[in-house]
Amino acid sequence: MAVKEKTVKRRLAGAYVSSALSIALVLLLVGLAALLSVNARGITRWFKENMQMEVLLHEEVSEPAAEGYKAGLEALPYVKSVRMVTREEGLKELREMLGEDFLDVFESTSVPLSLELTLKADYVNADSLAMVSESIKASSLVDEVETQVPLVDSLNANLSRISLILGVFILLLLFISFVLIGNTVRLGIYARRFTVHTMQLVGASRAFIRRPFMRDSFVLGLVSSLLTIAVLGGGIWFAQKSVPQLAGLFAPEGLAIVAGIILLVGIGICLLTTWSVVGHLVVMDKDKLYY
Repeated sequence: MAVKEKTVKRRLAGAYVSSALSIALVLLLVGLAALLSVNARGITRWFKENMQMEVLLHEEVSEPAAEGYKAGLEALPYVKSVRMVTREEGLKELREMLGEDFLDVFESTSVPLSLELTLKADYVNADSLAMVSESIKASSLVDEVETQVPLVDSLNANLSRISLILGVFILLLLFISFVLIGNTVRLGIYARRFTVHTMQLVGASRAFIRRPFMRDSFVLGLVSSLLTIAVLGGGIWFAQKSVPQLAGLFAPEGLAIVAGIILLVGIGICLLTTWSVVGHLVVMDKDKLYY
């Protein structure tokens, strides 16, 4: 008898763990969609502020003069960062692009100094780039300014489409998660339908019958949600450690909102499904319990 009880407990524990993992996998997809949605503004800003303008200086400009001009650019309100590319770095990049043999054809290869600018996100649009480009070209030190206006226009045009697609995707994902999590909870409760029937036979009220199922369902939703948050948080931490540029991509308040969404969806769907399924079992004809 003791062996049989242990076997039953082991099976129940296995079913509980399986349900928690299944729900956590579904919630992980919800969490990823919520992460992209909540941090969409930050992701957009990150892309924009990593787009570079290249400022080529005249060949005769010295490094001290270039450093002074660089300091002046850094003080401008629309400039986020400026990096000077020395002649040696420029020659190295040229060799990597064209190859050693190609450059050996020339007796001497002189590469001018250049500056790589990144602008603040609010200024990364076609009009602002044109204004900034004209302002930089006004300097007697500057030979040419290369901007990525077509790429910026394409990025800005596609962001609105991406936001719309992402919104539809999130709604579809919420519906799918509701169905999948609901089915997982429903199967677990239906396996205990004879327990519900026995409780009815001894005169238990509908609220009394629901109470233990709702409690178990709350714990199941909470465990699954916390597992999802842990996996998602670990993934973000690993990504930021592997790619340091991603460090400021996800704001703490955004991550807190995502965690709240995962908890709300996980616990909410589990409780709602449990309430519905137990209510259905209570009024079910006893003959149908065997099917």
